[in-house]
Amino acid sequence: MDFFKRLCKLIVGLFLYALGIMVTINANIGYSPWDVFHVGVSKATGLSLGTISISVGFIIVIITSLLGEKFGIGTILNMILIGVFIDIIIKLDFLPVGKSFLQGIAMLLIGLEIIAFATYFYISPGFGAGPRDGLMVALSRKLGLSIGICRSIIEFVAAIGGYFLGGMLGVGTVIAVLSIGFLVQNTFKIIGFDPKAIKHESVKTTISNLTKKR
Repeated sequence: MDFFKRLCKLIVGLFLYALGIMVTINANIGYSPWDVFHVGVSKATGLSLGTISISVGFIIVIITSLLGEKFGIGTILNMILIGVFIDIIIKLDFLPVGKSFLQGIAMLLIGLEIIAFATYFYISPGFGAGPRDGLMVALSRKLGLSIGICRSIIEFVAAIGGYFLGGMLGVGTVIAVLSIGFLVQNTFKIIGFDPKAIKHESVKTTISNLTKKR
């Protein structure tokens, strides 16, 4: 797959990720685990949610780099474009909002499945995973645990940590913690995708490859 096709696949994946996040938010039955964490840290420090989200992303990138994962342009675009796409989706205002508990659960599960599919779409080009998904893959490599278990552990720790810092847990948070790992792993299995088999390019390698083609 050439650079342009890989880049397009990456960007489509990041848009789908943003869409999935907004569907889970509009489900209106509780913050996702990472949002609980971001809100908790924001309350504890007085910093804005945007600042916290970016800062946490950079810290996780450092951790995953130490664990052996490569820092690629996909990692950078993940931290930038998902936020941009979320703002665009909010401005377009085309998503419904959950008006009942059952509708909220349905929207939450749909949103989480979109995120699971989006994760495959943006990781598979090999430009580097986003901070949180990179941590998932790194832990899976190091601990020998399945992607699903590692994802669930990360979401659980984020939710509990955020709660003790002042973030709000909801029914949606619990459902997300219990289901996201299964959804991601099952989606990867159906597609036949193993994220641990992907050899990601560093930023340096990508630039070098582009330079050679000129």
